[in-house]
Amino acid sequence: MRVDAVARYYDSCTLCPRECRTNRQGGEYGVCGELAHMRIASVGLHHGEEPILVQGGGSGTIFFTGCSLHCPACQNQDISQAQSPHGVVVTVEQLAATALRLERQGAININVVTPTHFAPSIAAAITLAKEHGLSIPLVYNTSGYEKVESLALVDSLVDLYLLDIKTLDCEVARTWCGSQEYPEVIKRAVQWLAEHRPVTEIDENGALTGTLVRHLIFPGTFSATVEFLHWYANTFASHSWLSLLTYFYDPTDGRRSFVLSSAEYAQLIALLKELGITRGYLSGSDQRSRWLGDLV
Repeated sequence: MRVDAVARYYDSCTLCPRECRTNRQGGEYGVCGELAHMRIASVGLHHGEEPILVQGGGSGTIFFTGCSLHCPACQNQDISQAQSPHGVVVTVEQLAATALRLERQGAININVVTPTHFAPSIAAAITLAKEHGLSIPLVYNTSGYEKVESLALVDSLVDLYLLDIKTLDCEVARTWCGSQEYPEVIKRAVQWLAEHRPVTEIDENGALTGTLVRHLIFPGTFSATVEFLHWYANTFASHSWLSLLTYFYDPTDGRRSFVLSSAEYAQLIALLKELGITRGYLSGSDQRSRWLGDLV
């Protein structure tokens, strides 16, 4: 992806599954709440991701403003809402320079968060950064609400997909994800990733290849998580790692709470063992991430 090829993707935008076809290049806001110019909400060395992604110098995290999914309980809703006031406009060249600066500061990877609606520009920036010496992996940190055509724009540059699979239940998706079609969208993305990234390798030496799936258990939806785990074991577990998040952030009061009862947590551990899911992490009531293989 070259700088001069970026603009056309924003003329009638179809980058996300909502395909709003607005002329973001011409000054119309997309359903994501953004124009064609990239906006960054924050940049820094992040230590709050899964342990394998932040060891040593931390993850070089770049948070973009806007989002096309609109989850009602988004923990980043101050920057994901339409036309958030918190973002700073950056050019492709400036984003490339930011990635290079994060590497010099000790980042072990570049972690682009909520990148979908700026995918062509990010691809151009990372291409430019690599031409100027960027050597650490790129983590594509996405809600999972993706079109495979947009994933294809960045795939050659991505080392690891950090992919949310929030739910496969349409009612849970309607309530918590802002889109009842989310389950079908994520299944198409997973099928594409299974074909294009059949092997996941993540190690202490910095190798990042494939897909790390995050699944957040929403309050009162444990049965939907059981459904998800059976599906995951049968379709994607051999291709990826899993990170199960068992605490929930409520943006209305800023509190984090453990969403499972003691019986449900015990049932979860037993199910993971039964299904043979051992690669990845599970967060507990203390919010610490533990290696699945040690638990099951």
